[in-house]
Amino acid sequence: MLEFFESVSRSIADTTRVRILKMLEPGELCVCQVTAILGLAPATVSKHLTLLKMAGLLSQRKQGRWVFYRLSSHDNNPYAPPVLGLMQNILDDDPVIAEDKTRLEKVNAVPLETLCGDGRYIFTDKPRRKGTSAAKHSAS
Repeated sequence: MLEFFESVSRSIADTTRVRILKMLEPGELCVCQVTAILGLAPATVSKHLTLLKMAGLLSQRKQGRWVFYRLSSHDNNPYAPPVLGLMQNILDDDPVIAEDKTRLEKVNAVPLETLCGDGRYIFTDKPRRKGTSAAKHSAS
């Protein structure tokens, strides 16, 4: 049982993974959406999501080319439900979590087809991939 507790406690010891858990409270998100909110590389986000899933904190489903994650409702780790319950009542007044919520609203307004192309750069001035334009993205 200690290994189950350890996997959950290690998962929530990382601020990026805590941010992911908080942004998933309202409902499931595609990997592209999480990537856009965090502004991290897709591989980095996928690693964090995998660790949270392995700890029993997240569930996933695949729909076409997209993979969606949500807070787990399964009891494959007995420590996951109490930790998720605790997470719902904390950090809502944290400036980083508040900014993530603001970004979540903006991300939810962008179609997945558009977001999955250059979503990581939606909140930055970094260059977009060749063949895409800012006008195309702002029109969506």
